[in-house]
Amino acid sequence: MQEWISTAARLGLAVVWAWAGLAKISDPAVAAQAVRAYRILPEGLVKPVGYGLPFLELALALLLMVGLGVRIVAVISALLLLTFIAGISSAWARGISIDCGCFGGGGAVDSSKTQYLQEILRDCGFLLLALWLVFRPRSKASLDAWLSL
Repeated sequence: MQEWISTAARLGLAVVWAWAGLAKISDPAVAAQAVRAYRILPEGLVKPVGYGLPFLELALALLLMVGLGVRIVAVISALLLLTFIAGISSAWARGISIDCGCFGGGGAVDSSKTQYLQEILRDCGFLLLALWLVFRPRSKASLDAWLSL
């Protein structure tokens, strides 16, 4: 049963990363704008992070989809999700009104349009999937399982 739960977690997290990456990859300037809105990174890192993040998300999605290096990808996913949670929490704590930009868009919004708690809870749910895979990476229909034969 554990392998089926891990398969569902792996594929669910793959869909999340694919959705996030595809939503941002077509307009990297908007992705960079979303990164800038957090006011955390120095300006010199805003574009590299904004432009590079969709490619990282798509790479994680692909690796999870085929089930290759699941534990390593899960660790990277968990670290990335913790970074997102910290960034959203920081913006909320500092009173910055932004859309997180997690699934495209992003940037400054009216304070009535912020959804920090929902975004943090959503990312905590995704983090649980990643943590499950850190400790239970064996899943059905994966290259990891095929390679270990």
